[in-house]
Amino acid sequence: MKTLGVIANTDKPQAPAVLRQLAELAHKLGLMLVACGKTAEMLPGARVQPGEMAFDAVDAVLVLGGDGTMLAAVRRLQGLDKPLIGVNIGSLGFMTSVSEAALERALCCLCDGTYRVSERSVAECCVHGQAVGESRFFALNEVVVSSGASSRAIKLEVCAGESLVTTYVCDGLIVSTPTGSTGHSLSAGGPILLPDSKVFVVSVICPHTLSSRPLVVPDTTVIRIRGVDSVHGQRLSVDGQVGRALCDDDVVEIRRSERNVRFLHLPDYDYFGVLRQKLGWSGSAGWHR
Repeated sequence: MKTLGVIANTDKPQAPAVLRQLAELAHKLGLMLVACGKTAEMLPGARVQPGEMAFDAVDAVLVLGGDGTMLAAVRRLQGLDKPLIGVNIGSLGFMTSVSEAALERALCCLCDGTYRVSERSVAECCVHGQAVGESRFFALNEVVVSSGASSRAIKLEVCAGESLVTTYVCDGLIVSTPTGSTGHSLSAGGPILLPDSKVFVVSVICPHTLSSRPLVVPDTTVIRIRGVDSVHGQRLSVDGQVGRALCDDDVVEIRRSERNVRFLHLPDYDYFGVLRQKLGWSGSAGWHR
């Protein structure tokens, strides 16, 4: 790889220093950096391209920030088949798996091809409604139907394929991809999935019954969610970044997209190592072999 696109969260305090370091390393390794907007302003020597065509000719995209920056970068690529590698200058960073200290090593791995590729599934979400027509979204993490700003419970009818699952009385529902299983779904009690799992997880937010549990379904299943008898309507949120208001009888249809997203990792990347670090798993201090 010789040409890298760069997307950075320029609001991070350390972003200017990291971008200067990146420019120096790229010059030493013979890499061309391409950027636009505020990232380009902070990145010495970068080739500046208009936003709509900035990443057309790059080999990969380097994302500096946290998981929110990674999600925004995927959305910004608008379906361009470009692999992404994330450098964590945020706080948590499940998707931005390269530490700031490992930036130089990551660039060397990109140059010599000693990286690992992780294919991540994407959920395609279509909203069918008589009032405002159809809307289409793509989610790397999750699709959420919730009560929005209202504190009132809502009724959501859920179907998996042609089968009715049930009607939930709750604050909302999360349909998560494997990548998103460590996000909003985990906070709602959902399971952690390996990134290459071929499933969706349906997690209920504050269900009004103790019998509700997360539901794991094959990602060949089409999931449909319909609001029922909601006085204040519902809200659709996709990856926590885009969405729209929903009315009763609007149907949110979720299926696996035909396109995937490719993440690049260092050769020694280990998903369980990331979980241990990010979630503070330490095991029993008194257990010995």
